[in-house]
Amino acid sequence: MHNEQIELWEHHHLFNVDKKSVEKSTFIVVVITFVTMIAEILFGWLSQSMALLADGWHMGTHAFALGISLLAYVMARKYAKDRSFTFGTWKIEILGAYTSAIVLGLVGLIMIFSSVKRLIHPLSIYYNQALFVAVIGLTVNVVCAIILNRGGHAHSHDHHHEESHHHEDLNLKSAYLHVVADALTSVLAIAALLGAKYFDFVWLDPLMGIVGAGLILHWSSMLLKETGGILLQREMDNPITDEIKQEIESDGDSVISDLHVWKVAQNKYACIVSLVTSKNCSIEDYKKRLAKVHELAHVTIEIYECKK
Repeated sequence: MHNEQIELWEHHHLFNVDKKSVEKSTFIVVVITFVTMIAEILFGWLSQSMALLADGWHMGTHAFALGISLLAYVMARKYAKDRSFTFGTWKIEILGAYTSAIVLGLVGLIMIFSSVKRLIHPLSIYYNQALFVAVIGLTVNVVCAIILNRGGHAHSHDHHHEESHHHEDLNLKSAYLHVVADALTSVLAIAALLGAKYFDFVWLDPLMGIVGAGLILHWSSMLLKETGGILLQREMDNPITDEIKQEIESDGDSVISDLHVWKVAQNKYACIVSLVTSKNCSIEDYKKRLAKVHELAHVTIEIYECKK
């Protein structure tokens, strides 16, 4: 009987949803980016084109970051049933997104350094060649952005839930931002090169580089803030916390003395609730109240009775 009761109360810890469609899209984008990088470096070396070589190595940084996002998906799926991950493997994805955000920030800093250097010491530009490279880069990144966007929509449609809060796949967001950042760099480069070629605005190219880098650093800092907060379990300012308090204290007697809430998946949370009550309410009574908070996947409740 004891074993039967244990089995009745046991539950799984697979909080994160299946993301094979997103993983597949990320894999395709990694392959496209990597092939483009190899092609640009190879043809740049054969044609002695510094523009192609530079863009090829620049594409390499994004291929590396996208590879991190893909690896995070693969590892999160591979170790999903590993019981050593107490609350699942979702934070592997967050760690991947955090690392990718750091790489994105480094790309932005390198762009600023290169642009300032170019402002101080202008170099002659082979406009036609540089425009050709920029158009190739823009085309590749637009295609990759569409693939990632479709993969994300397919994932959200497959796992649609009627919930009151918005949740993002931050690992997908980090991959998407790398592609968008590269596309933005290409657009600004094309505008700057056209301005320099036809209006002799040579300073426009490095200036656009600084503007683009500033936006990339802004995206990087936002992603670092989001992922860093999750890795540090900084979740107490979440609306979920207010919902938990409202449901537990709805009887006018129960009072929460201690509450811990943290994210265990893209749209799921775990919580530990310690409460004081003078009523003879069971743990099951409180769990039924919290069943209204659909985002809660794992609940631990401690009751301290207070006699009036």
